[in-house]
Amino acid sequence: MTVFLKHSGAKVPLICGAMYPCSNPELIAAVAKAGGVGVIQPISMMFVHKWDLREGIRWIKAQTDGAIGFNALVEQSSKVYEQRMKAWVAIALEEGVRFFVSALGNPDWVVREVHARGGVVYHDVTELKWAQKALDAGVDGLICVNNRAGGHSGQRDPRALYEELEGLGVPLVCAGGIGDAAGFVEALGMGYVAAQLGTRFIATEECRAHDDYKRAILRASADDIVLTERLSGVPVSVIQTDYVRQVGTKAGPIARRLLAHPKGKHLVRSLYSLRSVWQLKNASLKGSDHSEYFQAGRSVDDIGAVEPAGAIVERFEAAWRASLDGDPARGEDRIT
Repeated sequence: MTVFLKHSGAKVPLICGAMYPCSNPELIAAVAKAGGVGVIQPISMMFVHKWDLREGIRWIKAQTDGAIGFNALVEQSSKVYEQRMKAWVAIALEEGVRFFVSALGNPDWVVREVHARGGVVYHDVTELKWAQKALDAGVDGLICVNNRAGGHSGQRDPRALYEELEGLGVPLVCAGGIGDAAGFVEALGMGYVAAQLGTRFIATEECRAHDDYKRAILRASADDIVLTERLSGVPVSVIQTDYVRQVGTKAGPIARRLLAHPKGKHLVRSLYSLRSVWQLKNASLKGSDHSEYFQAGRSVDDIGAVEPAGAIVERFEAAWRASLDGDPARGEDRIT
């Protein structure tokens, strides 16, 4: 884990993953203060939680000198969005952020900008072909999104994904399905250098998600997590509420035809994404009366209470350090 801790500046090999709409500054600061990595999601900070990006970063850094990361979604269907993301990355770099998590596209420009300032970039991947493209772009590590993750999940289970990627020579972070300390230790025991959690940190005191959302996580089991195409045009993991049952999980016939078209898919995904920005924001902040799309992963099985974010990090850290006491070699990096 030492290379990840050096890359991120964290004391604990644990990331609170970037979440739209749930990554509010108070949550990010609490995780970083406890020793993990709190990752800023810029659209969530600005559109949902109404912070100026630069002022939000400064506020977080005023609360803690812990590890802060920044999420750069590099999807390129919109030139306007791409230019805005480049401006946001520039602000983060100016404010001293040096750990970046990129996703949903080619991270080459993020790598160039971040490496020029002495930072590192980890990229979200779900399988080998995307990992190889990310490595071609020069990323420093990989966030390995498995089939237990919330939001845009992968197709492979955590162990299979690790075995597929372990020979690539970069740090691998397990993302998906971890809701308790035992699962955290198990992922590190597989060989992952760290774990990224999302759903577990929604059910915290610092997260500003509506109580309806948090209660839905506490009530749900892994069997309640379904994939819907109706949010972004590609499968997204959500809790199956009455609303999801009512509207279904498949895109309509016209949308399906357009999604199969090389040019049409970009239009449909853009329209879905614009709509989902409002749907997810309303569900998160206003609760069940405003459409129930609650993104979550299969880690709901292991989440039984709303807790302080710092207490979660501390409990996971204690379990991790206890596991090292019996086998000090497990703390070594497993990069070949």
